[in-house]
Amino acid sequence: MAPGLLAIFAANKRPHMRLSLLIFFVFNGFCLSAQQADSLSFPASWEGDWVGKLNIYSTRGLAQSIDMMVEIHKIDTSNSGRYTFGLVYGSKEHDWRPYELVPVQPERGIWKVDEKNSIEMESYLFGAKLLCWFTVQGNRILCTYEKTGPDTMVFEVMSGNETPVSSTGNTKQGEEDIPEVKTFPFKVFQRAELVRKK
Repeated sequence: MAPGLLAIFAANKRPHMRLSLLIFFVFNGFCLSAQQADSLSFPASWEGDWVGKLNIYSTRGLAQSIDMMVEIHKIDTSNSGRYTFGLVYGSKEHDWRPYELVPVQPERGIWKVDEKNSIEMESYLFGAKLLCWFTVQGNRILCTYEKTGPDTMVFEVMSGNETPVSSTGNTKQGEEDIPEVKTFPFKVFQRAELVRKK
């Protein structure tokens, strides 16, 4: 635990808060160690063609299913640590996105997805999960790729308007200041269970 964090822990007089802080620090340290270990094998251990069905949901249930593939391959012509990160929806003739995965600070799990059209989005590796969170045209979108086994991956997209639907809190309850909490809507949820082709 860093000296500054020790001071925060020691200064807190409430036992339940001290326990919560201790759990947080231990868990955070464990996550960072696991993240560093995973960062050493990513994206090499993810290399391959991952195929499956992308299920697109609305609040009424399953709206559509389409074929999907994620292509992750080392780019041999470059020594920069780049990998292909191509997305295929339906077929390459129908919708192929030949993106690339670019190392930024791989030892800290920081990468970029380069869409090859001036858009580059920071992506973050936490354990076995790569996350990219961005806004576009008034929508907030979270994309996640999770390697759930040696040859299995789950891809998910959650999206909704970036304008909050409600704002609560921002009050005082006795001596406690309650912070404002904004809630954002969801419009679409997409999920694909992908398998690495042998």
